[in-house]
Amino acid sequence: MVALAIALLVKTFVVQAFFIPSSSMENTLLIGDKVLVNKVVYHLRPIKPGDIVVFDGEGSWNPNAPAEPASSDPIVRLYRATLVPLFHSIGGLFGTAPGQTDYIKRVIGTPGDRVACCNAQGLITVNGVALHETSYLFPGAEPSEIHFSEKVPPGRLWVMGDNRLVSDDSRLHRDDPGSGTIPENKVIGRAFLIVWPPSRWRVLPVPSTFQQHGVSAAAAAPGMITTTAGGAPYLPLAGGVVVALPITWLQRRVRLRRRRARR
Repeated sequence: MVALAIALLVKTFVVQAFFIPSSSMENTLLIGDKVLVNKVVYHLRPIKPGDIVVFDGEGSWNPNAPAEPASSDPIVRLYRATLVPLFHSIGGLFGTAPGQTDYIKRVIGTPGDRVACCNAQGLITVNGVALHETSYLFPGAEPSEIHFSEKVPPGRLWVMGDNRLVSDDSRLHRDDPGSGTIPENKVIGRAFLIVWPPSRWRVLPVPSTFQQHGVSAAAAAPGMITTTAGGAPYLPLAGGVVVALPITWLQRRVRLRRRRARR
């Protein structure tokens, strides 16, 4: 029970596993890959261009879900309020496929950025700076066959898939609220690690093209925690150790007392 409680707390507040259900992020992410999503990082730093994020598209790319009819039965209300979320959380411990309103995409533009396609070389630009995307785009794919020029509103993000030919991303939602952009507060977290299958295990770094002056987000504020893989991806591991050590110590104390009582 203690282990289950810790696992649920970690999943809810720190890190969550997601399965990749579509080819929109190939070849960076393949169908069936399981990624870990850091849910803490954006409390420590802003969302940056180049991050791969999981977000809820409800209210921007998808209409708000209709409210479930209220029940007059108190047992049904209690079941919906307690057991249903618990079962969903337990199921999510083994990896959650993004739901009908959840998406995984790469951030291209952050608030205030001007994103456009394409310049004379056929490259997407952010604030006039060309993105050289060969390191992560699907092999042979053009940066975009759809032309656009949008300024990202405050509090919103312009996101695109790495497989541009099949990705349902900001380019195809310009008639939706926000002109295709998604709200920052709908971001669930940053995908930072492929953990399954074992042959695919690797960290998901921010590509170097986003480190160019004029594209990268402002440097971290003084005193902000930073880590080697771009955004505290190892914080969940550290947090787990911090929580696990005192619990393990308490368990040992309880076992020792029981042994002494038996003697």
